[in-house]
Amino acid sequence: MKCCKFFFTIFTLCIISINSVAATVVCSGTVDALAYHGNNKLMVKLSSMNAPVFFCSPEFEWAPTGTTYKTGPETCKTLYSTFLAAKMSGKTINSMYFDGDQVPATCSSWGNWKQANIRYFSL
Repeated sequence: MKCCKFFFTIFTLCIISINSVAATVVCSGTVDALAYHGNNKLMVKLSSMNAPVFFCSPEFEWAPTGTTYKTGPETCKTLYSTFLAAKMSGKTINSMYFDGDQVPATCSSWGNWKQANIRYFSL
């Protein structure tokens, strides 16, 4: 009986680890695009990215799957304002960390309509 419990526990841990495949990618570059999309979502695309990505909502807490933290509406508005200022001034974002289940392995391989959480960025 102990043997069965042991294998069941190992099997359960394997299933849990398979379902929680989150990723992180660090991108940099100038802000090429900022966009609003219906359902109150904002998108950003840096020059090193092939497609824009949903990164927050100015109306509700943003918590894409694969992350353990959330981006609140006020933080979202601050991020958007900062990215808009960077775009207008031509500033380079040195590093922007994207986290979540829909994050690709490289900045140039984003799929269309993907979402992520921005954990950190620096200008």
